[in-house]
Amino acid sequence: MRDILKTWLRVLLAGALALALAPPASPRRGKHPTDLTEILSDMNEASKRLKTVSANLEYTKVTVLVDDKSTESGQFFYRKGKTTEIRIDIQKPDTKVLLFEKNKGEMYFPKINQIQEYDLAQKSDLVQQFLLLGFGTDTNELKKAHNITYVKEEDLEGDTTVLLELLPRRGSSAAQITKIQLWVNEESWLPAQQEFFQPGGDYLIAHYSGVKVNRVLPGSTFELNAPANAKHVKMN
Repeated sequence: MRDILKTWLRVLLAGALALALAPPASPRRGKHPTDLTEILSDMNEASKRLKTVSANLEYTKVTVLVDDKSTESGQFFYRKGKTTEIRIDIQKPDTKVLLFEKNKGEMYFPKINQIQEYDLAQKSDLVQQFLLLGFGTDTNELKKAHNITYVKEEDLEGDTTVLLELLPRRGSSAAQITKIQLWVNEESWLPAQQEFFQPGGDYLIAHYSGVKVNRVLPGSTFELNAPANAKHVKMN
């Protein structure tokens, strides 16, 4: 089975991962959310109140040519402070932990007691532009990097969402990601699902559920807690 988390990290390092979580805002009442400016404004206002996020997640990688689908599931954690901290804790099918802080990425594999280290210092602008999109970022930055279109209103697992389509503008990301589809919950203005389409037709799906915003997350959440004898391998 393909390691989807590694695939996502490679995409990020190429500047193409666009996670767009944001905390809840007041729902729009009595208005059909077809106005893109208004939708982005609501997402932006919600984003300003972001402190922490925790959610269940499911990552799916679809390889179209061989009709192959691989899925990983676990939890996602985010905390905004002097530095932004992100943890992706995969539990199935194999346990692994990915941490992002400042210009460093680490992936820990408990089965082999190995920590893979990624230096993101030379890609800090890309990390800010893509990995942190929506994490307290003004949606004007989203518009600078993408051509955004309102597609339709759609029911997704019982929730009413607005579906947006994002086409990366020219740059390093456009070579890796041709299109992004983003489902935003109309009540909370949190993303419910994202699809990242790659050249050739393959795509990655990020699905979020059980999202909790602005709850206190202990500092240990953003630690690998690996044994002292874990092997460190530099990947860049």
